[in-house]
Amino acid sequence: MTKISMIRPMHFRAGRRQREQGAAAVEFSLVLVPLLVLAFGVVEYGRAIYHYDIVAKSVRASSRLIATYDPSDTTSFSNASTQARCLAVFGKTTCESGSTPLAPGLSTSHIKICTRASVAQCPDLQISDVNNVATGTGTGTIQLVVVRIEGYQFGFLGLPFTGAGPSLQFNAISSVMRGL
Repeated sequence: MTKISMIRPMHFRAGRRQREQGAAAVEFSLVLVPLLVLAFGVVEYGRAIYHYDIVAKSVRASSRLIATYDPSDTTSFSNASTQARCLAVFGKTTCESGSTPLAPGLSTSHIKICTRASVAQCPDLQISDVNNVATGTGTGTIQLVVVRIEGYQFGFLGLPFTGAGPSLQFNAISSVMRGL
């Protein structure tokens, strides 16, 4: 009788161990789904910040370029505007066919350049916002140049269960520089 009682507890322990391993697999599968959703969400958020940074830096570079031209000289300013649009979209001053934009979906139609000569491209600005703007020291006035990217859509990868729609439209990204 002692032999039978010794065998039973060992058999009972082995079965219990197998059931515990099955429970661990079920717990892992329950935790895996939220963990993957969280990881995909972090990746998408990181991509969105990266694209926003690219677009913001390209606007700054474009405004630095256009600020060196006088908007009253229509011929040279028109050429400079084209170069600034290309710089904002492609990272270079020429828009060659087949060039890849810095951010997917970014095009020259998203770029708005607003100066005292072309304030109409920015409907929320008035001529007084960019022409003869008083300096903080009260010693004179300056001309401003505003370069904006409006209507840029960031496209999500469409990762499952992240709750992200197909795209997110960034607010207008602007850079203001002192012009000539």
